Amino acid sequence: MRCFRPSGLFLTFILAVGSLPAQALTVLKPEAAQQGALLWAQSQPSASVTVSGKAVPVLPDGRVIIALPFDAPASVPLVETLANGQKQRQTLAVKQRQYKVERIDGLPPGKVTPPRDAALQARIDREVAEIKAARAVMTPYPLFDTGFVWPLTGRLSGVYGSHRVLNGKPKTPHYGVDIVQPKGTAIRAPADGVVRLIHADNYYSGGTLILDHGYGLNSAFLHMQAFHVQEGDYVPQGFVIGTVGSTGRSTGAHLDWRVTYNGVRVDPALVAGPMPQ
Repeated sequence: MRCFRPSGLFLTFILAVGSLPAQALTVLKPEAAQQGALLWAQSQPSASVTVSGKAVPVLPDGRVIIALPFDAPASVPLVETLANGQKQRQTLAVKQRQYKVERIDGLPPGKVTPPRDAALQARIDREVAEIKAARAVMTPYPLFDTGFVWPLTGRLSGVYGSHRVLNGKPKTPHYGVDIVQPKGTAIRAPADGVVRLIHADNYYSGGTLILDHGYGLNSAFLHMQAFHVQEGDYVPQGFVIGTVGSTGRSTGAHLDWRVTYNGVRVDPALVAGPMPQ
């Protein structure tokens, strides 16, 4: 089983590039840069870094996470500002991906186009705000250093970045991976984290749980049937957080797993690596 272990990778990387200038922002494995990827770079603890003009956290040891959205352009500007004000600029080449078109029929019409109802719209707006608030929590601990594994295995019925056509109507891209398993199948924490949100009946995503992995990196688990944890709980990698369901906008039992870093939705399959057989 392949795990994403930043600390070990950085140890190897630092040994390999020890001759580089200490002040240079160095991207780990730039050849892995593609739309939807999560990359790592090494800076100085006192530096500040922007990616496409947006400031990103610099960890106490100088590590930097670079999240590339599903529609990232072919060139992404990186700017590192040192404590003395000196700026280091570089451009990251990003591989462009061809995404699938996925057509899903048989959904309740109201889950595709909500009826014009003020109370329902207020509910949807409130639930969206709750999810945004949970994702915005900035926990200053690299809980993700455990690495990432798949929360469960199974057939993939939906992939990241695919263009969704629901009941014949084009919708926004899919930002997660859909893993098919029967209702009641255990879902495990892909990395250490703190439970920031549990919502048993979100209008679109049904049973929803958000797990905070530190420094703005989090996982969302959608369409769940049951929860085995509570908000505020710390859970280690592999701990059972709940079970698979078919709640919310769903046509069958599955888990929709999503990974977000500071508002940028990345591909969970690239974070966790190939699914174990």
